[in-house]
Amino acid sequence: MAISMTEVAKSHIGKQIQGRGNALGIRVGVKTAGCSGLSYVLEFVDSLEETDHVFDQGDFSLVVDPKSLVYLDGTQMDFVKEGLNEGFEFKNPNMKNECGCGESFHV
Repeated sequence: MAISMTEVAKSHIGKQIQGRGNALGIRVGVKTAGCSGLSYVLEFVDSLEETDHVFDQGDFSLVVDPKSLVYLDGTQMDFVKEGLNEGFEFKNPNMKNECGCGESFHV
């Protein structure tokens, strides 16, 4: 089981972590939310849980809890800029559909 990041996403997160100080990396997870059922969650990681899956990204770690990894296995995380908008985009092979606004998905 794995999750990956594009070089653009790694660069963006690396800059955010450097500005934060002591963060080990970033946690990617899912939570129940939205009209399609699940939504992506990102947060800085200062300490690891015993059950965390850790994916080394060079300067930082990408951390995923075991329950989220089931939904995220094979996902590629990217950082996209389109005009004035920018944000993370997830290419998730497990996703069956998503809501119209793109804020939540279903597997």
